[in-house]
Amino acid sequence: MRKYFITGLLILVPIAITAWVLNAVISTMDQSLLILPERWQPHNIVGFDIPGLGTILTIAIVFVTGLLANNLIGNYFVRLWERLLHRIPVVSSLYGSVKQVSDTLFSSSGNAFRKAVLIPYPHADSYTIAFLTGTPGGDVKNHLLGDFVSVYVPTTPNPTSGFFLMMERSKVVELDMSVDAALKYIVSMGVVAPEHSPTKI
Repeated sequence: MRKYFITGLLILVPIAITAWVLNAVISTMDQSLLILPERWQPHNIVGFDIPGLGTILTIAIVFVTGLLANNLIGNYFVRLWERLLHRIPVVSSLYGSVKQVSDTLFSSSGNAFRKAVLIPYPHADSYTIAFLTGTPGGDVKNHLLGDFVSVYVPTTPNPTSGFFLMMERSKVVELDMSVDAALKYIVSMGVVAPEHSPTKI
C-alpha cells in the first residue's frame, strides 16, 4: 500500500501543482478585463464570466503594443512616454531600474541567463550551478584585479531568489547544459539530472 500511495503521489502532485499555477496565472490575467467599460464586461454581455478571456486579452495587448512600438510612429510615442516618466522624481528611478533589468533579461542580443556555469560556492570545496549574467562594470570594475564575470546563484527549490556574485573567470566553468535543464536540476534539488553529454575528444 505504501508503494502504491507514493506512486500515486508522484503522478498526482506534479499535475496538481501545474493546475494550481496555471489557475493562478489565468486568474491574475483575467483581472485585465477590468480595463474594459462596464457594458463590455463578459458577465454583462453573456450573463457569466469566461475563464481565460482575460489571458487572451493580455496577450493581445502585449502583442499589439510590441507591433506598434516597432514602427517609426510608435517608437516616437514610446520615447515621448519614457521622457515624461523620467521627469517624475520617484517614478523615474523606479521605472529606469526596472526597464534596465527587463532590457537585459529579455533582449535577444543580450547574454544574461543564457549560459549555465559551475562555480565553487559557498566555499572552495563545494560547487553549485549558477548563471552567467555579464561582467562587472562601473567603479566596481576599477577595484577588481583580474578578469572577473558576474554570476547569479539561485536558491533551491525557489530559483527566483538567490545571490549575485562576481568571480574570477578562471574559477567559472561553462557547462554544456541548457538553461532550462540547469533550472530543472536546481528546482528538483538534483533529483532530475540532465542527460549526460559524452566528452568530445
